Amino acid sequence: MIQFADDNTKQQVWDMWKTVFNDPDDYMEVYFRWKYLNENTLIYIEDGKAVSSLQMLSYQFTFCGTEIPAIYLSGVCTLPEYREKGYSRQLLIKSFDVAAGRNVPIILLVPQEEWLLRFYDKLGFARTFDPGAEALPSLKELTQKYPGDLYAAFREFDSLFRHKDVTVQKSFDDFYAMVEEAALFGFPPKKNLMGMARVIDAHRLISIFAERYPQTAFSISVRDELLKVNSASFTVVGGEARRYSPPEKSLFHANIRKLAQLLFGYNTLGDEEPFSAVFPEKVPSMSYMLE
Repeated sequence: MIQFADDNTKQQVWDMWKTVFNDPDDYMEVYFRWKYLNENTLIYIEDGKAVSSLQMLSYQFTFCGTEIPAIYLSGVCTLPEYREKGYSRQLLIKSFDVAAGRNVPIILLVPQEEWLLRFYDKLGFARTFDPGAEALPSLKELTQKYPGDLYAAFREFDSLFRHKDVTVQKSFDDFYAMVEEAALFGFPPKKNLMGMARVIDAHRLISIFAERYPQTAFSISVRDELLKVNSASFTVVGGEARRYSPPEKSLFHANIRKLAQLLFGYNTLGDEEPFSAVFPEKVPSMSYMLE
């Protein structure tokens, strides 16, 4: 049975996280104090206890020059003795329904191991973020530059990222948690993370793309094995996107994974014509996610 966590199951979620990830208690205290919310935590109940869980963290995401809400999945885990029963998969699919109900058009995550790329791919996630090679701005240097004024440090940090497209943005509370977490480990260098995206509302994202590129005209047929509402044809012209179902004859054909990569501009210069001519290449970035 799937449900949201509550005050009676919060400790079970903590214990499960500790069992699966074995993170230090001081890190977990920071995470659960700043990021954990019962209403953003899905759990699977069996034998009267929580045996699988995930967190749906809220962020803003700059997409085609517009900030949209995004869910970042964190702490996806199942107790060892309850694995290979499909519980995580069921929780992930439920998170898609929650995102749609909250009008969140995109879900993001950072797979911690290579095999997870294949697991999430089966659920419609696509790799859309590459790991960075260069160190990002030092949180330690920023806070030392503005002693006693963390908000001033945040304003400078924010100025470095707020204008960047296809980028996860941070609030002041996010920044506060980032600094506190980094301090626990001596402010290690941070780089952009390798990550994946799952389109929840194809029409909304294509509409934002159309508005950003009003001179672009094309039609695309999208296939989504899990979220049937996304399986349709979309015509983009004059800055608007129109949805047609059943699908019409389209110039482009893409599954939901490819659609995410096209809209994010992920390695689109390497695509064949006419994809590369229609979807400008960009550098999606996701970082400082309390990883």
